[in-house]
This record gives sequence, C-alpha cells and structure tokens, in this order.
Amino acid sequence: MKPIDPRLLRRATAARGYLLVSGLIGLLQIACILVFSWAVAQCVAGALMQHLTWNESLHLVALAAAAQAIRALLAYAWNVSSEFAAAKVKAQLREQMAERFAALGPAWLASRSAPQLTTVYGRGLDALDGYFSKFLPQLVLTVISVPVFLFVLWREDLPSAITVGVTLPLIPIFMILIGWYTQRVQNSEWEASRTLSGHFVDVVTGLSTLKVFGRQWHQRDVISTVTDHYRQRTMRVLGISFMSGFVLELASTLAVALVAVSIGTRLIGGEIDLYTGLFVLLIAPEAFSPLRLVGSHYHAATEGISAADDALSVLDEPDSRPGAHPAAPIRSARSDATTASAESPSSLRPADLRLEDICVSRGDVRLQTVTLRAEAGRLTVISGPSGAGKSSIFAALLGFVPATGQVIWQGERIDLERDAPLRPVIAWSGQRTDLFPGTIASNVALGLNSGDHVDADLLRRCLRLAGAGRLDLDQVIDPVGGGISGGQAQRVCIARAYYRAFSHDCRIVLLDEPTSAVDEQTEREMIAGMRTMAQDGRVVVVISHRPRVIAAADAQVSIAAQPTGRAGGAVASASSASRDERDGVVA
Repeated sequence: MKPIDPRLLRRATAARGYLLVSGLIGLLQIACILVFSWAVAQCVAGALMQHLTWNESLHLVALAAAAQAIRALLAYAWNVSSEFAAAKVKAQLREQMAERFAALGPAWLASRSAPQLTTVYGRGLDALDGYFSKFLPQLVLTVISVPVFLFVLWREDLPSAITVGVTLPLIPIFMILIGWYTQRVQNSEWEASRTLSGHFVDVVTGLSTLKVFGRQWHQRDVISTVTDHYRQRTMRVLGISFMSGFVLELASTLAVALVAVSIGTRLIGGEIDLYTGLFVLLIAPEAFSPLRLVGSHYHAATEGISAADDALSVLDEPDSRPGAHPAAPIRSARSDATTASAESPSSLRPADLRLEDICVSRGDVRLQTVTLRAEAGRLTVISGPSGAGKSSIFAALLGFVPATGQVIWQGERIDLERDAPLRPVIAWSGQRTDLFPGTIASNVALGLNSGDHVDADLLRRCLRLAGAGRLDLDQVIDPVGGGISGGQAQRVCIARAYYRAFSHDCRIVLLDEPTSAVDEQTEREMIAGMRTMAQDGRVVVVISHRPRVIAAADAQVSIAAQPTGRAGGAVASASSASRDERDGVVA
C-alpha cells in the first residue's frame, strides 16, 4: 500500500477532511516556529549587542512564549483530530466491509479464511490509529514545512540553505532503503499474526473433537511453536524500527552540525551577523525534523497500512453474482391474474413461485438446470441425493451464487443473471446453525431494524412452529453457541426464519434440511409448523432427505443425481410429483 492510497481516500470520506485539517494546522505550526525563532534570535542578538531595551526584550520573550503555547495547543488539536479521524475511518471501513461481506454472499466467505477476515476487521483496522495519529499528520507537515523552511533559509543565508538542500535528500534515501526491508519484515509479521489468529480460532472451535481423539496436547505444542515464531518476528520489527530511528537521528544530527560549523566559522570571520546565525540555527533542525519523524512513524504504522490494504482488497473484490448491476426493484404483489397468466404459460396465480431453467454456476462448473413450480398454501419438498444441486437453488434465489434462468413471482418475470435477487421477500434457514451470544429471544429476533418492537408472543409462537416451544426465551447462549443442543440450535434458526416471515411479511419461506437433527416426535411438530406457514398463504419450499417430510409434502420435486459438466456442457432438469398427482411442478 502507498503512504496515501487513493482507494483509502475514496472509501473513507473522513480521511479527506482530515487531510485538509492537517494541512491547516501544519501551516499554523510552521508560522509559530518561524515567529518563535525570529523572536528568540532578535532577543538574544539585541541583548548581546545592546540594541534592545529591557521592555523590548520582555515583549520578544512574551511573543516567543505565546508562539510556543499556541504551537502546543495546535499539537493537541492535531492529536484530537487524528484520533477522531481514525475512529471515523475505521467505522466507515468496517461498515463497508460488513456490507461487502453480505453482498459477496456465503459462497465467497466460504472460500476465505474466516479467522483471517476477522483479524483484518478487528485488530487489523485498529492498527490504523498509529497511521492516522502519527504517520499521516507528520507526512502532511513534511510536505508543507520542508519547502517553506528551505525558502526561509535561502532568503536569510544562502550557504546554509545550500548545505541543508544537499544533505536533506540523505534522509529520504535512508528511509527508502530501510523502509523496503522493514515493509518486508512487517508484512511477514502481519501474515504470522493472521495465521496465529486463524489457527487459534480453529483449535478452539474443534477442541471437543481434539479431546475425543486425544490430540489436544499436540495442538498445545503447535500453538506454542507458532506463538514463538510470531514473537521472534515482532522483536525483529521492533529492532529494525529502533535502528532506523537511530540512523535517521544520526543523519539529521550530522547535517545540522555541518550548518552549525559553517555558521560558527563565518561568525568569527564577520561574514554573517549574530541574528542571522541564531535564526538559521533555530530553523535548520526544524527542516530535518519532519522528514526524520515521518520515517520513524512510518515503521510504527506499517501494520495499519498492511491491514488497510487487506481491507481495501476486500472492498474492491469484483462481484460476479446476480444483482451486481443496478436493476429495477421488485414491485409489490399484483392481484391481476390476467397479467400473471400472460407472462406465464402455466397460468400461475400471483402468489405462486415458478423457476424456469435455473442453472447455478460454481466456478467453471455448471450444475443441473431446474424448472419447478411452488404454489402458495402448499408444502413443496425438494429431494434428491447429496450434491445434486438442491441447496444451490436456494442460493440462486437469495443471490448468493451466479445463476442463469428466470423466476416468475407475483406476475413479475425476474432474470437471475441481471436482475436483483428475491432476498427481500424471502425468509430462510440454511443447514448451518449460526447463533450469536445472547438470549434465545435475541437470536430469534435477529435482523430487526433499530426501533422495531420485539413481540414476545410472536417469538413463542415461532418457537412452537419450529418444534422448540419448550425452550425459554431468556435462556442464554454463550459465544460458541453452547447452552443448547445442536438440534435445538437448528430449530432456533428455523424460528428466526418464521419470525422474519411474520414481522417482514415475507411470502416465501425456504428451509434447508430443517429436521436433520431431531427425533420423530419433534419432526412431526416441525412438519405441522411448516404446513401452518403454508396454510397462511405463503410459498413454503423445503429441502429434505427425511421420508416423513417427503411423505407430508403437497408437491414433491425430485432432482436426480447427474454428472456435472463444464460450462456449456449437458445439463439435466428436475422431475416432480404431487400428493394428489397434480402437475405441481414441470420440468
């Protein structure tokens, strides 16, 4: 990442305003430095040469003190503005990353390391504090101050200006040489940090399995080894940072010493007056100080720069899913059956859902082509062997994977390849149970907008429909999902989908293997809940291998196992049958 990445300025609007504020504060600080140096040089030279009265000397001392006080206040304002900007930029980047995670979908997240993404989202972006509070302000001050100080030195003493102008480039050269090596070591340390975080999270997540097979002590040794490597890399980074600071300090000290020796010899020879010599001696260190500090702060900010680069890479990730391009929003339900009939040859009712030639692509592999119809008020069950592409149908409707084909919903024909997905009108529960720290009630009501009222009676009803009516709404779930069994966690997620369907009036309910981890009695309760949701006028589509769920279906879609082929190869279609032998699904 560059010292100032244009992508950061484009993504984080707070950074732009902060650069302007930093430039203004930098100009005021430069003015304070010049006023202080002028006042001190005038006071000392006038007192020694007896050109000034006592009152005039006191006025100059007061002016110098005021300049220093204002400079201190400006430094405080700089620190406050930098901390505020860092907090705003981190909040903006985290908000954009969260939106990007949701936009890229589960398929993209599954292909990435979740612990590493979490490290970037959390600790990585926190490292931007050093970037905004130290490095970036100093970089802005350097860009402004160095030309100003060189111009002042040129006006006051040309030989000193030439000396400073010749020695000044040595500091950037040292910065570049040291920075190349430091950046490589820092990147290695950042990679080690992400690896350690990911490995530790994986071990904690699978600790129960490791204990079953007696491998927990081996992982203790592995974590100890990885941690020791991370410690060594961190100490190397700190050592290089200290050495680089020493090199820059030495270079600037020698350069200022050359200016001081030149002024001293010329003062003895009478070639320069005392005021000019003192003024130049006070200005010369200030010309080197910004460059020296920007080099030191760069090493302290490299972790934040690396993390910001990773975050910006996520934000710039190309979107290949459906709905990536602007499309007309899904219109409200139509009651005009004539319009729906004109757009669908199967004379769909407005509340029915029809999929036509839906084909999901995963990389360069294309799954089966599926055509089906799901009627409102009827329970539709999709069955078939694992890997046939059942869950991919749900992913296509939700906009999580690239897909082709068309969906007819409420009289609207939606092209999955270019139009927005149906996600706003869908309540769904996948195979994976995602619970969060808090109570069962907060997990069921997850996703409500701020200010929305949580209906406790509706929460209990949704739990009953999901076969979890005996669970307590106030029961606490710990950060790793403990406190309830796997089957109970699955039913809490289903209750969450039901609650969304009721609270947001979602007319489509999708459930993926909802009864895979329950007993027969609970399964009967859950089937009754699914039928209740369907009888309420919703389209309820369930993926299941369980014979009891399949037998309870009003319409069954059977997807046969077909060999997958490359894009453009042969594709298959779904066959279907209903309980009363009606043509509920066509292929």
